Amino acid sequence: MDHWHWWIVAVVLLILEVLSPAFFFLWLAGAAGLVGALVLLLPDLGWKSQWLCFSSFSLLSLGVWHLLLKKRPTKSAQPTLNRRSSQYIGRTFSLSEPIVNGVGRIRVDDSSWKVAGADTPAGGSVRVVSVDGTVLYVEPV
Repeated sequence: MDHWHWWIVAVVLLILEVLSPAFFFLWLAGAAGLVGALVLLLPDLGWKSQWLCFSSFSLLSLGVWHLLLKKRPTKSAQPTLNRRSSQYIGRTFSLSEPIVNGVGRIRVDDSSWKVAGADTPAGGSVRVVSVDGTVLYVEPV
């Protein structure tokens, strides 16, 4: 493969990056561009070595990207947007069914949620303190 083949691969990967919601193909495009530059400098580089370099550069760039994300996580204006149960932490609700033996139910908007906490009669007020899957852990108010 010549250097311009790798640059075409890099452009195709950049187009995929624009069309996809992930921030993934950019790093592969960078690796392909780097291999293209390497082949331009070393024209006798065999195709096996080129693919080995592409694989190595891809893994290296993805590893650097992962470390950057770990170091500086993306901050969201609505961190609980897709975690509906986490939105209820700190809110107070009335029990629709009593908590008996540590288990009961509350009505939140248009849905019913399983709750766990100290035994409390129906109609009693409870505050959500934590969440585990679909179970809301509550304490009496």
